[in-house]
Amino acid sequence: MRKVFAGLILCVMVCACAEASITKQTVEAAWLRISRAAGLKPIPIIYEDKDAPNAWVKFKTDKNFTVHVTKGLMRILNREDEIAGVLGHEIGHIKLGHYGKRVGRKVGWTMLGILLGRAGGLAQAAGNVGINLAESGFSRGQEVEADDYGTELLKSAGYDPYGLYRAMKAFADNKYVTQPNGFNSHPPTARRLRHIWEKAKEVSGKK
Repeated sequence: MRKVFAGLILCVMVCACAEASITKQTVEAAWLRISRAAGLKPIPIIYEDKDAPNAWVKFKTDKNFTVHVTKGLMRILNREDEIAGVLGHEIGHIKLGHYGKRVGRKVGWTMLGILLGRAGGLAQAAGNVGINLAESGFSRGQEVEADDYGTELLKSAGYDPYGLYRAMKAFADNKYVTQPNGFNSHPPTARRLRHIWEKAKEVSGKK
């Protein structure tokens, strides 16, 4: 009887983990709170019916943008401070001026691609890779800056500073990871998790 009872507890724990998810109401509450802490107007969130967990800012200009969250992301998170950390990261891209820097980076890569293209087929292929990397998103340095900003913003908004760390851990636990190679715009997941953990420890004042 004791073994059966222990088995039921384990089953409940596993099922609860497998069904971890947050609602739109949780996302909205986190977005309102985290955007206010950043001094940002809380524009409506756009929900994307996509299985891959993701969130992003779609820029038209540095002042005109939309914020997107996928259902897949909501499915793997289970706490408000986790989605707040992810949204804080995206706010980091906005507040740190990454859009303007990304535009300049695209122009730089495009010119490099043109120059390399004049040197022949192999060089042109290398130039095209550079252009694709530049257009895929922000640089690794900008992603780290946004992680730091998001972690600090969690504390400012009254959330647990480890919220972003737990969100990134949820990505890793669900097999969504970035491998360490030169063709990824995001930092490798293991390295990123260590950095966010250390930043959260610094922000929380724990030694």
